[in-house]
Amino acid sequence: MGDVIADYWNLRLQDVAEALKENNFAVSVVDDGAEARRVVLEEIVPALKPKSVSWGGSLTMVGTGVYDALKDRHDFEVIDTYDKSLTPEAMVERRRQALLSDLFITGSNAVTEDGWLVNLDMIGNRVGAINFGPRNVVIIMGRNKVVPGLEQAMDRIKDYVAPVNAMRLKKKTPCSKTGICHDCSSPDRICNVWTVTEKSFPKGRVHVILVNEDMGF
Repeated sequence: MGDVIADYWNLRLQDVAEALKENNFAVSVVDDGAEARRVVLEEIVPALKPKSVSWGGSLTMVGTGVYDALKDRHDFEVIDTYDKSLTPEAMVERRRQALLSDLFITGSNAVTEDGWLVNLDMIGNRVGAINFGPRNVVIIMGRNKVVPGLEQAMDRIKDYVAPVNAMRLKKKTPCSKTGICHDCSSPDRICNVWTVTEKSFPKGRVHVILVNEDMGF
């Protein structure tokens, strides 16, 4: 049964990959998180030779082992926005610095079957970097992020991704208690900045790695 499911998703992901390529994204389709890590470490990083690397919030990226593999490297500057020792003010400054990195690695909340990336952020550093700033961007996402279209992407994010993340981050929002979006005005609200990335500009600047596993939320 597992092989049938993987085969099914491989067909689906190949279709999504073609749509992304038509939208000027570079694309890799891989079997699992370990292969995604290999592509980043053995293909993308050596090819780009970045002088600085950073990342945005992504359980998927962490789950592949990419973060652990890169955070202590010394052959380029690591702008570590996950450093828990930083004060809140220093963390914001670190995120600002990440916007000028050579390589920015993160995930995406959803990808449509016609090759659009759809994301929702609290402060906007992740979506800002996806769309402008870093010279190159790598986005790693599991097959569970594939949706038919924009409406379904937004529904998925507001109905599932945002409440689960608010609960994970222990935010004081209504959805953390009910699991349902209330379109709140809480100071802890994480649903503030939407972006829809229809095409990569310049061509190939954003490299999407589609993983044939469920990863992240």
